[in-house]
Amino acid sequence: MRTGLIAKKLGMSRIFKEDGVSVPVTLLQLDNVEVVDVRTIERDGYAALQLGYGEAKAKHVSKPNRGHFASQKVQLKKKLVEFRVAEDAVLEVGTQLTAAHFVPGQKVDVTGTSKGKGFAGAMKRHNFRGLEASHGVSISHRSHGSTGQRQDPGKVFKGKKMAGHMGDRRVTTQNLEIAAVDQEHNLIFIKGAVPGSKEGYVLVSDAVKKQRHPEAPYPTHVAEAAQ
Repeated sequence: MRTGLIAKKLGMSRIFKEDGVSVPVTLLQLDNVEVVDVRTIERDGYAALQLGYGEAKAKHVSKPNRGHFASQKVQLKKKLVEFRVAEDAVLEVGTQLTAAHFVPGQKVDVTGTSKGKGFAGAMKRHNFRGLEASHGVSISHRSHGSTGQRQDPGKVFKGKKMAGHMGDRRVTTQNLEIAAVDQEHNLIFIKGAVPGSKEGYVLVSDAVKKQRHPEAPYPTHVAEAAQ
Protein backbone atom coordinates (compact mmCIF):
# COMPACT_ATOMS: atom_id res chain seq x y z
CA MET A 1 0.00 0.00 0.00
CA ARG A 2 1.54 3.28 -1.16
CA THR A 3 1.07 6.73 0.27
CA GLY A 4 -1.47 9.11 -1.18
CA LEU A 5 -0.91 12.75 -2.10
CA ILE A 6 -2.27 16.13 -1.04
CA ALA A 7 -3.42 18.31 -3.93
CA LYS A 8 -5.32 21.51 -4.56
CA LYS A 9 -8.34 21.55 -6.87
CA LEU A 10 -7.87 24.20 -9.56
CA GLY A 11 -11.15 23.60 -11.38
CA MET A 12 -12.42 21.72 -14.42
CA SER A 13 -11.36 21.73 -18.04
CA ARG A 14 -11.17 19.23 -20.88
CA ILE A 15 -8.57 17.44 -22.93
CA PHE A 16 -8.81 15.80 -26.33
CA LYS A 17 -7.83 12.25 -27.19
CA GLU A 18 -6.02 11.36 -30.39
CA ASP A 19 -9.34 10.58 -32.09
CA GLY A 20 -10.70 14.02 -31.16
CA VAL A 21 -12.99 12.88 -28.34
CA SER A 22 -13.36 15.50 -25.60
CA VAL A 23 -12.75 14.27 -22.04
CA PRO A 24 -13.88 16.41 -19.08
CA VAL A 25 -11.17 16.57 -16.43
CA THR A 26 -10.50 18.10 -13.03
CA LEU A 27 -7.10 19.73 -12.56
CA LEU A 28 -5.27 18.98 -9.32
CA GLN A 29 -2.03 20.76 -8.50
CA LEU A 30 0.77 19.57 -6.24
CA ASP A 31 2.93 22.18 -4.53
CA ASN A 32 6.06 21.08 -2.71
CA VAL A 33 4.52 17.93 -1.25
CA GLU A 34 7.07 16.55 1.18
CA VAL A 35 7.38 13.83 3.82
CA VAL A 36 7.37 15.61 7.17
CA ASP A 37 7.30 12.70 9.62
CA VAL A 38 7.25 8.91 9.70
CA ARG A 39 5.18 6.62 11.91
CA THR A 40 6.75 3.23 12.59
CA ILE A 41 5.33 0.01 13.99
CA GLU A 42 8.05 -0.18 16.63
CA ARG A 43 7.36 3.32 17.98
CA ASP A 44 3.74 4.07 17.07
CA GLY A 45 2.18 0.65 16.45
CA TYR A 46 1.48 1.33 12.77
CA ALA A 47 3.26 2.47 9.62
CA ALA A 48 2.29 5.81 8.09
CA LEU A 49 3.69 8.93 6.47
CA GLN A 50 2.86 12.49 7.42
CA LEU A 51 2.88 14.69 4.32
CA GLY A 52 2.98 18.47 4.12
CA TYR A 53 1.68 20.66 1.31
CA GLY A 54 3.03 24.01 0.10
CA GLU A 55 5.00 26.58 2.05
CA ALA A 56 3.53 28.69 4.86
CA LYS A 57 4.59 31.87 6.61
CA ALA A 58 5.56 31.53 10.26
CA LYS A 59 2.72 33.81 11.39
CA HIS A 60 0.20 31.39 9.86
CA VAL A 61 1.60 28.32 11.65
CA SER A 62 0.90 27.48 15.29
CA LYS A 63 3.81 27.41 17.72
CA PRO A 64 3.64 23.62 18.30
CA ASN A 65 3.69 23.00 14.55
CA ARG A 66 6.62 25.37 14.08
CA GLY A 67 8.53 23.32 16.62
CA HIS A 68 7.48 20.12 14.87
CA PHE A 69 8.74 21.32 11.50
CA ALA A 70 11.98 22.59 13.05
CA SER A 71 12.67 19.25 14.73
CA GLN A 72 12.19 17.46 11.39
CA LYS A 73 14.30 20.09 9.56
CA VAL A 74 11.65 20.73 6.91
CA GLN A 75 9.97 23.91 5.67
CA LEU A 76 6.77 25.22 7.21
CA LYS A 77 3.72 23.66 5.54
CA LYS A 78 0.22 24.93 4.85
CA LYS A 79 -1.46 21.56 5.40
CA LEU A 80 -0.55 18.25 7.05
CA VAL A 81 -2.13 14.89 6.27
CA GLU A 82 -1.24 11.37 7.38
CA PHE A 83 -1.46 8.34 5.07
CA ARG A 84 -1.23 4.73 6.18
CA VAL A 85 1.36 2.76 4.19
CA ALA A 86 2.90 -0.69 4.08
CA GLU A 87 6.17 -1.24 5.92
CA ASP A 88 8.11 -1.49 2.64
CA ALA A 89 6.54 1.75 1.36
CA VAL A 90 7.93 4.00 4.10
CA LEU A 91 9.88 6.99 2.76
CA GLU A 92 12.51 9.14 4.42
CA VAL A 93 11.71 12.54 5.90
CA GLY A 94 12.31 15.25 3.31
CA THR A 95 11.38 13.11 0.31
CA GLN A 96 9.60 15.17 -2.36
CA LEU A 97 6.57 13.65 -4.07
CA THR A 98 5.38 14.73 -7.50
CA ALA A 99 2.57 14.09 -9.96
CA ALA A 100 4.65 11.21 -11.37
CA HIS A 101 3.47 9.22 -8.34
CA PHE A 102 0.44 8.34 -10.51
CA VAL A 103 0.27 7.21 -14.14
CA PRO A 104 -2.39 7.75 -16.85
CA GLY A 105 -5.09 5.09 -16.79
CA GLN A 106 -4.68 4.39 -13.10
CA LYS A 107 -7.74 4.22 -10.83
CA VAL A 108 -7.70 6.42 -7.73
CA ASP A 109 -9.91 7.44 -4.82
CA VAL A 110 -10.31 11.17 -4.18
CA THR A 111 -11.39 12.58 -0.81
CA GLY A 112 -12.48 16.17 -0.27
CA THR A 113 -14.95 18.39 1.56
CA SER A 114 -18.15 18.81 -0.44
CA LYS A 115 -19.58 22.25 -1.16
CA GLY A 116 -21.80 23.54 1.64
CA LYS A 117 -25.41 24.15 0.58
CA GLY A 118 -26.73 25.44 3.90
CA PHE A 119 -30.23 24.46 5.04
CA ALA A 120 -31.94 22.53 2.22
CA GLY A 121 -35.39 21.04 1.85
CA ALA A 122 -36.14 17.35 1.47
CA MET A 123 -36.56 17.56 -2.32
CA LYS A 124 -33.12 19.09 -2.87
CA ARG A 125 -31.36 17.18 -0.11
CA HIS A 126 -32.81 13.69 -0.66
CA ASN A 127 -34.39 13.89 -4.13
CA PHE A 128 -37.96 13.50 -2.81
CA ARG A 129 -40.67 13.84 -5.45
CA GLY A 130 -42.80 16.24 -3.38
CA LEU A 131 -46.55 16.20 -2.87
CA GLU A 132 -49.32 16.34 -5.45
CA ALA A 133 -49.72 19.54 -7.47
CA SER A 134 -53.48 19.51 -6.85
CA HIS A 135 -56.10 17.19 -5.25
CA GLY A 136 -56.33 19.09 -2.01
CA VAL A 137 -52.65 19.84 -1.43
CA SER A 138 -52.24 23.48 -0.41
CA ILE A 139 -49.00 25.40 0.04
CA SER A 140 -46.95 22.35 1.12
CA HIS A 141 -46.11 21.00 -2.34
CA ARG A 142 -42.37 20.67 -1.59
CA SER A 143 -42.73 19.28 1.93
CA HIS A 144 -41.48 15.82 2.88
CA GLY A 145 -44.83 14.55 4.15
CA SER A 146 -45.37 12.38 7.20
CA THR A 147 -42.32 11.51 9.30
CA GLY A 148 -43.75 9.10 11.86
CA GLN A 149 -46.40 6.45 12.48
CA ARG A 150 -49.09 6.43 15.19
CA GLN A 151 -49.00 6.39 18.97
CA ASP A 152 -46.73 3.38 18.65
CA PRO A 153 -43.77 4.05 18.32
CA GLY A 154 -44.79 7.67 18.94
CA LYS A 155 -41.56 9.20 17.77
CA VAL A 156 -39.48 10.05 14.70
CA PHE A 157 -36.65 7.57 14.22
CA LYS A 158 -33.09 8.87 14.12
CA GLY A 159 -31.71 9.11 10.60
CA LYS A 160 -35.08 9.92 9.04
CA LYS A 161 -34.59 11.76 5.76
CA MET A 162 -35.77 15.30 6.41
CA ALA A 163 -34.84 18.88 5.62
CA GLY A 164 -31.57 20.04 7.16
CA HIS A 165 -27.95 21.02 6.62
CA MET A 166 -26.65 19.86 3.25
CA GLY A 167 -23.07 19.52 2.06
CA ASP A 168 -19.83 20.56 3.79
CA ARG A 169 -18.98 16.94 4.56
CA ARG A 170 -16.02 14.67 3.94
CA VAL A 171 -16.76 12.81 0.71
CA THR A 172 -14.77 10.12 -1.09
CA THR A 173 -15.33 9.35 -4.77
CA GLN A 174 -13.91 5.97 -5.70
CA ASN A 175 -12.46 4.51 -8.89
CA LEU A 176 -11.78 7.76 -10.74
CA GLU A 177 -9.37 7.55 -13.65
CA ILE A 178 -6.16 9.46 -14.14
CA ALA A 179 -6.58 10.99 -17.59
CA ALA A 180 -3.12 12.57 -17.82
CA VAL A 181 -0.14 13.70 -15.75
CA ASP A 182 1.88 16.89 -16.32
CA GLN A 183 5.20 16.40 -14.54
CA GLU A 184 6.57 19.76 -15.64
CA HIS A 185 3.80 21.75 -13.92
CA ASN A 186 3.06 19.07 -11.28
CA LEU A 187 -0.56 18.65 -12.40
CA ILE A 188 -2.84 15.64 -12.26
CA PHE A 189 -5.80 15.46 -14.67
CA ILE A 190 -8.62 13.30 -13.29
CA LYS A 191 -11.48 12.24 -15.55
CA GLY A 192 -14.78 13.67 -14.35
CA ALA A 193 -15.57 15.66 -11.22
CA VAL A 194 -14.10 15.38 -7.74
CA PRO A 195 -15.56 16.53 -4.39
CA GLY A 196 -14.97 20.07 -3.18
CA SER A 197 -14.78 23.61 -4.45
CA LYS A 198 -12.03 25.44 -6.30
CA GLU A 199 -8.86 26.07 -4.29
CA GLY A 200 -9.91 23.32 -1.88
CA TYR A 201 -7.59 20.54 -0.73
CA VAL A 202 -8.20 16.94 -1.78
CA LEU A 203 -6.48 13.65 -0.99
CA VAL A 204 -5.63 11.35 -3.89
CA SER A 205 -4.69 7.72 -3.24
CA ASP A 206 -4.62 4.37 -5.02
CA ALA A 207 -8.10 2.88 -5.43
CA VAL A 208 -8.83 0.37 -2.68
CA LYS A 209 -11.21 -1.64 -4.87
CA LYS A 210 -8.86 -1.96 -7.84
CA GLN A 211 -5.39 -3.39 -8.27
CA ARG A 212 -2.60 -0.86 -8.49
CA HIS A 213 -1.54 0.02 -12.04
CA PRO A 214 1.48 -2.11 -13.04
CA GLU A 215 3.40 1.00 -14.16
CA ALA A 216 2.76 2.96 -10.96
CA PRO A 217 6.14 3.43 -9.21
CA TYR A 218 6.49 1.68 -5.85
CA PRO A 219 6.83 3.12 -3.28
CA THR A 220 6.93 6.38 -5.29
CA HIS A 221 8.65 8.31 -8.06
CA VAL A 222 11.34 10.18 -6.13
CA ALA A 223 12.11 13.60 -7.57
CA GLU A 224 14.73 14.77 -5.11
CA ALA A 225 15.46 14.69 -1.42
CA ALA A 226 15.62 17.82 0.68
CA GLN A 227 19.07 18.69 1.87
